[in-house]
Amino acid sequence: MRKASRETKPDLILLLVTLLLVTIGTVMIYSSSSILSMERFRDGQYFLKKQVFFLALSLLVMILMTRIPYYKLRKLAWPAIVVSGLFLLAIWIPGLGIRAGGAARWLNLGIFSFQVSEMAKIALILFLAHHLTLKVNRIREFSQGLLIPLAVTGALVGLILLQPDFGTTVILAVIGLAMIFLAGGRVLHLAGIVALFIPVAVWLLFHKSYRLARLMTFLDPWKDPRHSGFQIIQSLISFGSGGAFGVGIGDGIQKLFYLPEPHTDFILSVIAEESGFIGVGLILFLYIILIVRGFQISLKAPDMFGSLLASGLTMLLALEAFVNIAGVMGLIPLKGLALPFLSYGGTSLMMSLVAVGILLNISSYAK
Repeated sequence: MRKASRETKPDLILLLVTLLLVTIGTVMIYSSSSILSMERFRDGQYFLKKQVFFLALSLLVMILMTRIPYYKLRKLAWPAIVVSGLFLLAIWIPGLGIRAGGAARWLNLGIFSFQVSEMAKIALILFLAHHLTLKVNRIREFSQGLLIPLAVTGALVGLILLQPDFGTTVILAVIGLAMIFLAGGRVLHLAGIVALFIPVAVWLLFHKSYRLARLMTFLDPWKDPRHSGFQIIQSLISFGSGGAFGVGIGDGIQKLFYLPEPHTDFILSVIAEESGFIGVGLILFLYIILIVRGFQISLKAPDMFGSLLASGLTMLLALEAFVNIAGVMGLIPLKGLALPFLSYGGTSLMMSLVAVGILLNISSYAK
């Protein structure tokens, strides 16, 4: 493969939008968590301090990813997928895995812990971009072109589903199929896979009572407003009470132990109450710009690997943002996914900025 050469500067608009989002996120994490931090840790800046540390470290990693030529990442495709698989297995080892909220998603490495599925998302996209590029001439053959990427995707999302994390499973499955389609996969093959997946998804929905309860709550949250419907009702109250311009940054009421974990899953609800329609509109506008720039980078990439990698990373950020935003607005069932760049959480923030770093790198090789 002929190595691409840098022809332009990294996409400055993408960089600016990203920095605006993380800045807004840092401010709103402090606003949404200060009372909670004081209650839990006797330190109103507890979550802010940790997030600033995560942000500084993540920005350094993002800068590093802009300096490593993107095509050299192909050497990490198989190692990354193997390490991700091993880490996903390691969370079940007593002492290494951390259980919280009925799920085993975090790996304890002593001085810090991280959510393994966040790393697995990037690893899978990198692997698929690499393998589909290698097999581009046989992508329309099921056994020669599709079997390995489908098997690897199935194994990885299966391990994530066991945590359980149904939302991430669906997102990665959609991205995997979309990348295969972009690589030239046959629609008939993909339609067959989707047809097989639908009954499995329905079975998974009814197999766990809490998933069915979540769906019923989505359809009618007012049926049980004090228990199963409490979260989404409080979120909707936040959106309604914000009005056009909000009640003012720091002056929101819903974060005062009404919204559960307001600095993570429901941070957009706090933004809606405190900055109103204008603030939410700005957030949506920034995400739209980021997604458009990501797909433009994919279209201008000098080779198929760069194009698939940029497409996969952009779809990841877009789907995560959509699922979180639509969930807290009551448009889809809540899935418990972080809002990229805005929600509190070191692993999510770092992997989101890694994705942006790779996108910036690819943009500097644009045709």
